Amino acid sequence: MAGRTRRSLLKGAAVAAAGSVVGSGLGPGFFTAAAQPGPAAGKTGATRAATPFLEGAFAPVAEELTAFDLEVTGRIPHDLDGRYLRNGPNPLRLEDVRAHHWMLGDGMVHGVRLRGGRAEWYRNRWVRSRRVTAELGEPYPGQAPPDDFACNTHVIPYKGRILALQESGPLPYELDGELNTVRPYDFRSTLTGAFTAHTKYDAVADELHAIAYYPTWDHVRHIMIDRSGRVVRTTRVPVADAPMMHDFALTGKYVVIVDVPITFDAAAAEAGAVVPYVWNDRHPMRVGLLPRTGGTTRWFEIDPVYYSHTLNAYDEGDTVVMEYVGFPAPFYAAGRGMGGPCATGSPTLDRWTIDVHAGRLRGSRLDDRPQEFPRINEALVSRRHRYAYTASAAEMWRAYETVDGVPPDEKFSNYLVKHDMVRGGGQLHRFPTGAAVGEPVFVPRRGARAEDDGYVLSYVNDPDRGATDLVILAAQDFTGHPLGRIHLPGRVPLGFHGSWVADA
Repeated sequence: MAGRTRRSLLKGAAVAAAGSVVGSGLGPGFFTAAAQPGPAAGKTGATRAATPFLEGAFAPVAEELTAFDLEVTGRIPHDLDGRYLRNGPNPLRLEDVRAHHWMLGDGMVHGVRLRGGRAEWYRNRWVRSRRVTAELGEPYPGQAPPDDFACNTHVIPYKGRILALQESGPLPYELDGELNTVRPYDFRSTLTGAFTAHTKYDAVADELHAIAYYPTWDHVRHIMIDRSGRVVRTTRVPVADAPMMHDFALTGKYVVIVDVPITFDAAAAEAGAVVPYVWNDRHPMRVGLLPRTGGTTRWFEIDPVYYSHTLNAYDEGDTVVMEYVGFPAPFYAAGRGMGGPCATGSPTLDRWTIDVHAGRLRGSRLDDRPQEFPRINEALVSRRHRYAYTASAAEMWRAYETVDGVPPDEKFSNYLVKHDMVRGGGQLHRFPTGAAVGEPVFVPRRGARAEDDGYVLSYVNDPDRGATDLVILAAQDFTGHPLGRIHLPGRVPLGFHGSWVADA
């Protein structure tokens, strides 16, 4: 399978799915990326407007670095003992920007090791898929999995392992404590088929949950991995049109499945579209409640939005509450010729409240400021929480909304938000112009008794140094000066998701 790539896989899926997708009767409401030409961009003639996901804070880094005893402004709390890791796309040897899409860049994990009040090291390493090892002139250990990819979306700790994750096909890759790639990981030989980038770990039940999709499936799969680290139950949920399900939610009673109107387009895949997923006006938007123990999914139709990421979800009697980040419809995952996704507006923090007994779903807006990458104290996944953290990077919104080369106005800025979901309102920690900020990750203080007793960590670009800092905020003094700024030797490009991996 040495020549197998995500694009060849999707083209193969197009052939397999042609009867069900192309012949499904979808008409003019089916927006196909291949039919939406954008500005021309070549190796040397690309402009900033044409390639926003390869420029500025998004620009890939060209080498792997290792640095020890990093310089620190302020202090590092002694109870931060572990690694802060973040994954993201970083294309290796990109030959033609016209064939690039931000979400398909080779995964690179950036990490900082903290111990005893010191920043012991920084490392950045590409995830070693078969293709990456070939490009780097390294041997690939063993046989590559059928749908091999350098997972670029998330990196999580799980039962003493570090796993780099991708959705819709590839197995996770296991990394060691110094970010070297160990092997593909299949949960002790129990995972078959696709996995996801966004798992949900229930700390009380010691269960890892996933919703997986795949272009040729007529269903999605709820996967439950129990305390043994094995897949013990897979529930198939029928869906039409092979939708893209990037995230989901978990409560004490339910798996919350969001069926979005972004669906696989076999014709676009066959024509060579890099990302053959399109906004489909004829595909109804639905939220489904699947009992965690398995059974039948109950669906609630709603007005279309692009549901991006879950903050959290929980039960309140016969009501399910789910908080999430969403973009206005339509949303073009494949983009419009600029190498990344394209939005028609900024993402906001919203809530769905589902009255299970009455069969009603109600939506509400929590915060209309541009923001993404919602996180909570991870110990409260699937249970009622009070505090939440989100990020806003001005350069990201300009890239998302740069349609046909026309960027939006300069209303956007860089900040982290701490939300009080009980009393309402929030606190902003602002960063300077050009200081693009990444996802905030909450780390509880050792011995913490309050939900927000801990630290918020985020990579923040320093435009003056042309490099990145790992910023440490005290969560209970969110607007105050950072406790510490760890100065990295290079940049961490704007990317996706990460985790705190505590030492045992």
